[in-house]
Amino acid sequence: MHIHILGICGTFMGGLAVLAREAGHTVTGCDAGVYPPMSTQLEAQGISLIEGYGAEQLDALKPDLFVIGNVVSRGNPLMEAILDRGLPYVSGPQWLGEHVLADKWVLAVAGTHGKTTTSSMLAWLLEDAGLNPGFLIGGVPLNFGISARLTDSSFFVIEADEYDTAFFDKRSKFVHYRPRTAVLNNLEYDHADIFADLGAIETQFHHLVRTVPRVGRLVVNGRDAALERVLTRGVWSEVERFGVEDGWLATPVADGDLVDERFAVCLRGQRMGTVDWQVQGEHNRMNALAAIAAARHVGVQPGEAARSLASFRNVKRRMEVRGSVDGITVYDDFAHHPTAIETTIAGLRTRIGQHARIVAVLEPRSNTMKLGVMKAQLPTSLVGADLVFGYGAPAGRDALGWNLGEALAPLGAKARAFDDLHALVTAVAEAARTGDHVLVMSNGGFGGVHQKLLDALTARVPQAADERRGA
Repeated sequence: MHIHILGICGTFMGGLAVLAREAGHTVTGCDAGVYPPMSTQLEAQGISLIEGYGAEQLDALKPDLFVIGNVVSRGNPLMEAILDRGLPYVSGPQWLGEHVLADKWVLAVAGTHGKTTTSSMLAWLLEDAGLNPGFLIGGVPLNFGISARLTDSSFFVIEADEYDTAFFDKRSKFVHYRPRTAVLNNLEYDHADIFADLGAIETQFHHLVRTVPRVGRLVVNGRDAALERVLTRGVWSEVERFGVEDGWLATPVADGDLVDERFAVCLRGQRMGTVDWQVQGEHNRMNALAAIAAARHVGVQPGEAARSLASFRNVKRRMEVRGSVDGITVYDDFAHHPTAIETTIAGLRTRIGQHARIVAVLEPRSNTMKLGVMKAQLPTSLVGADLVFGYGAPAGRDALGWNLGEALAPLGAKARAFDDLHALVTAVAEAARTGDHVLVMSNGGFGGVHQKLLDALTARVPQAADERRGA
């Protein structure tokens, strides 16, 4: 079958394209602004990409089925032509559920935060145990180097997103996955462009709970009040909680141990294994507990899973070091929700100690951020940084509808806002000093700012060296 995917360069749809190709289908796709890294990953898989949504693609390609991404809306010229001609189309999540997941033991990871990291951990735990799982993850796990793969294994790990399915199906994507094992990591208000309030998201999460069979298992963050409200609406499956005494808990191995680097995994007070790794942050310990609990449901012993995490390499764009110049390290991170920003800064602080400076460089460009729903929470989320440089695009689809400088004002002189990327890069390069950690946070490409910063820092190195000699 020839499948043509509209909106193919998103992480989910790009991963779906890889799975469809591996399943033996002919796959092509289109998007507005065909861009890396997804474009290069797809082209390496032999998938042809077309720039834009021109209606001429219908006659030029003559596909058997159109798979529609949720970036496509009414008024899109290709979509309108598909509708006018009565051609067959389906959403990405529905196609995935019917053609890939139908005969699999699906392990789905849902939550406002940590979905990508926890899914990557879980896939690695199954892989290291020899279970050869398939997976579709909204990022690139460094242990695998790809965001999706199809195998002959019975097990499939999927990042289960609560965002809507398509313009013609406003349910959350994850209702199509029908997991046997479901991780509910946490639940906060997000996606203000499609959800009116937190209660609306809780309803969608309960739709997911309803799809888990009686023989299935829910692995739930026991510290999250919103998830507890979801469960009070009804549960038909076994429930295991993590982060609490009567469930899964991370504890120091011995007095003096750094819990970030080494911790015991306990289930209802009984020690099940020890994690010794290089991943920082309380949020990542919670992610690890969730992944270990979910892996246990398919037969991976917790002690074995805990040992496997020692070789877990995290995910691209999760505190990923992009380079270092003159003792200044530049990181790339996907954090874009205030809670994620705060926990990311806290995780870096744990790694580098209290004396090194964190220079936060932030682009608030998610749909929720652009609407200004979370702007009042930004200053609190950035308190842990020593300097803050914010960027708001002045025009285009990423433009903010509010004043970033005013929002950052409670941080005082340590925060500055820019609407010119070159000016921001210049200011960061001038402010940074040897030993600093420049943490770039955005859920988009941020105009290639990481390399621009490294280039600007490199250009100033001779001057900096002269200044040190003169001193």
